[in-house]
Amino acid sequence: MELIFAAAICSVLVSVILKMSRDKGLNPAQMITWNYASASILCFYWFKPDLAHVSLYKTPWILIIALGVLLPSIFYCLVRSLQSAGILKTELAQRLSVVLSLTGAYFVFNEYFNAIKLVGIALGVLAVLLILLSQRKSDHHAGNEGMLFLLSVWAGYALIDVLLKFASGLGMQFAVTLNLVFICAFILSVVYNLVQYKSVGQTKSVLAGLGLGILNFANIALYVKAHMLLKDTPAVVFAGMNILVVVFGVLAGLIIFKERLKVATIFGLIAGIMSVVFLAYAMSV
Repeated sequence: MELIFAAAICSVLVSVILKMSRDKGLNPAQMITWNYASASILCFYWFKPDLAHVSLYKTPWILIIALGVLLPSIFYCLVRSLQSAGILKTELAQRLSVVLSLTGAYFVFNEYFNAIKLVGIALGVLAVLLILLSQRKSDHHAGNEGMLFLLSVWAGYALIDVLLKFASGLGMQFAVTLNLVFICAFILSVVYNLVQYKSVGQTKSVLAGLGLGILNFANIALYVKAHMLLKDTPAVVFAGMNILVVVFGVLAGLIIFKERLKVATIFGLIAGIMSVVFLAYAMSV
């Protein structure tokens, strides 16, 4: 359980740092770029992917490049959502992307749906609608911007999950896929920064990004390790991780950033946590 706790802390710390980046004079795009540099290196040394035997012709490069574009793009949407909608709603939207990815799995991978899973998905959709409703009642411009980026985070992370599962279905090892995607995301992000800012990054943004990558990768590595150690109870890992991230996100929003809980947001949180519980239970039966 300590691994799940640590993974959740790392996940929320990533969001806290990104939300504070603008006030600290950091460039989020440059931070995201260099986050993939340290994440790529750590992924190589931690998971030890067999990159030496990656086939130039058999590897689905279009899929790898698509994920290499999608990952930093959705990461940037996460930054904008954190700044416009707040950490509380953004963490909930990110965690509930599992609802969309499960729905996608039904159509793409013909995954079986029982009644419990359907209830969990319905509660997840309700939770997202409620947080969007609470955001809509904010200041008009900020409200619309927040809704747009919340939806982007929700749909974007679900799409990434489905594409990663699709890559696994093609026979690619998780570690190889992840490392190639990180490397691709870094290269494409560097090109973007050179075009947009005529620079690969300011020193403080580069250092912040490298630190961000350590936390980002630690979140993934600890979560995977928890699944390996608790392989007989994957539902516990799934539920524990998602619920803890939402709870820590709420605490960070209320204590650090003084965000306010609206009635619709409260009901959204309740529905979101219930959704995770139902989905976790569906995994165990």
